[in-house]
Amino acid sequence: MSNYLHSMRRRRGKRLAQQTRTASDGDDQRIAVIGLGRFGSSLAEELMRRGWEVLGVDQDERLVQQHSDALTHVAVADCTDAEVLRQLGVHEFPSAVVAIGTHIEASILVTSNLLDEGVPNIWAKAISRQHGKILERLGAHHVVLPEHEMGERVAHLVTGRMLDFIEFDDDFALVKTVAPDVATGVPLGVSAVRTKHGVTVVGIKRPGQDFTHATAETVVEPGDVIIVTGRTQAVEAFTELN
Repeated sequence: MSNYLHSMRRRRGKRLAQQTRTASDGDDQRIAVIGLGRFGSSLAEELMRRGWEVLGVDQDERLVQQHSDALTHVAVADCTDAEVLRQLGVHEFPSAVVAIGTHIEASILVTSNLLDEGVPNIWAKAISRQHGKILERLGAHHVVLPEHEMGERVAHLVTGRMLDFIEFDDDFALVKTVAPDVATGVPLGVSAVRTKHGVTVVGIKRPGQDFTHATAETVVEPGDVIIVTGRTQAVEAFTELN
């Protein structure tokens, strides 16, 4: 079980690392990760793997020591103190992640300090929707709720036929699922899943083959795995069809 939970945390860190890289400006791949708990350390390690220069900061000397060889720079510091933040030079970084866990007050103070210093791209971890709303109102550029998002994702996988599920902010989802009968045996243009069910099949994978793009001429066979996009409710309903 512990290995599985660690794997989920690494996946969350990997996804946020990809999002952070996409959202960063220019080619300056420097980032400060404040908070080296399980989430922050996973994110920092993934960014290092992707070639970023990472400054890892935490008040816990033990955690900092654990990552001293894995990250570009590490520091034991209390970033709720604005002067400490300046001494670390975090204001010179194009991106920063506030990965502080259960200490909501510290999370808010650090995010506020980063905003005051004009860091252009701030990601902040929230542990609840209320916490997230506070961070958004404060001005954090991106707010993530990793535990909540993972809980929603696993719920979809447990209760349905989905093999993977990703939901976006504007009620839009991307789902990997075994093709339901209504989409098989005829070209996608004939089955008209987009018109009838409000979803679009964008990819298809046959057993033993790689994923390929789907077109109107693609014929989905029973047992094929497909990638479907659309409004969350429409995608959920489609995956439950027999």
